[in-house]
Amino acid sequence: MSTTLQKTIRLAERMSRLGTETAFEVLVRARALEAQGREIVHLEIGEPDFATPANIVEAAVLALRDGRTHYGPSAGLPQLREAVAEYTAKHSGIPVDPSEVVITPGGKPIMFFVILALAQRGDEVLYPNPGFPIYESMINFVGAQAVPYGLHEDRDFDVDVEEILDKITDRTRLLILNSPQNPTGGVISREGLKALADRLAGRDIAVLSDEIYHQLIYEGEHSSIAQFPGMKESTIILNGFSKTYAMTGWRLGWGVMRPDLAKWIAQLMTNCNSCTASFSQMAGVEALRGDQSSVGVMREEFRRRRRVIVDGLNRLPGFSCRQPHGAFYVFPNIRGTKCSSGSLADAILKEAGVACLSGTAFGAWGEGYLRFSFANSVENLQKALNWIGDWAKKKLG
Repeated sequence: MSTTLQKTIRLAERMSRLGTETAFEVLVRARALEAQGREIVHLEIGEPDFATPANIVEAAVLALRDGRTHYGPSAGLPQLREAVAEYTAKHSGIPVDPSEVVITPGGKPIMFFVILALAQRGDEVLYPNPGFPIYESMINFVGAQAVPYGLHEDRDFDVDVEEILDKITDRTRLLILNSPQNPTGGVISREGLKALADRLAGRDIAVLSDEIYHQLIYEGEHSSIAQFPGMKESTIILNGFSKTYAMTGWRLGWGVMRPDLAKWIAQLMTNCNSCTASFSQMAGVEALRGDQSSVGVMREEFRRRRRVIVDGLNRLPGFSCRQPHGAFYVFPNIRGTKCSSGSLADAILKEAGVACLSGTAFGAWGEGYLRFSFANSVENLQKALNWIGDWAKKKLG
């Protein structure tokens, strides 16, 4: 009987610095419970529960039939780069040339490639905490120093401009902004962006502005730091199709940046992905230039769901929830429960049948909070609230 010895794979040191996105881990655990016959309400994953609009699907089908199944340019098809330039100019009021656009398979490659291109050992990158976990993961991965700035509940999760400015040093290479925000649902005020722009203009600091939820604002209009004098040339706008057009599985995003940087990001695309799927890009052209009515319909439904979940969470013992101004997340304060974020999220999943995320999935400063996605039906939101309420009466008193 022979014995096969398994060799140890020696990983590069940088792999120890790689983080993850906890939402997918919780989804796996929730699916395992469902496989045991449990009913679970999924409020952990941040994706619209709507179908991709029919006109976009038909555009992809037509593209497939027309043979759009081969390699395309690494920076993206000219048709989509032009459409993104037009769309960005329309929504931001700043002129954008197609040479400033890079198309990627989802928004995350823009995060990764920009951080990889601009930050290295000895550099500092400022990022929001709590914030999307891939920011910190990628900063650490490339060997730069991750410097967090807070998003505080008493400010309605708007940024504290002075806190950011106080953390800038001569080693600061990049500032990451996200508005509307994941996980808090906060929106950076136009006044705050102007104050930042006034102090950053002319400095050798790039800004990665993650605007993936820009169409999901419930009060007022979206503002970008790139709109302010002196900021366009130092700002990289990250955006995409997943949240606005319910296209998470299509893997289609973009970055808008100065042309000389766009060439380097396209070269990283060549080395990593070769290109983004051509038929998906043709669907993207239709998404941006075709019927936009689905965007308003989804936003209004999310607005309705926001009222349901905020009101419901505020009735739970130990919970206190502010109304988010954007995206489709709530970030309730759960300190009144006397539970840690991780233990409460775990108990709610295992005992109440509701999947949500610990605030610490978005950084250490998320302790004391949970994140719920309200990208689910009102019926399921109400069911989840009832189940958590029943559990809380038994366990929290």
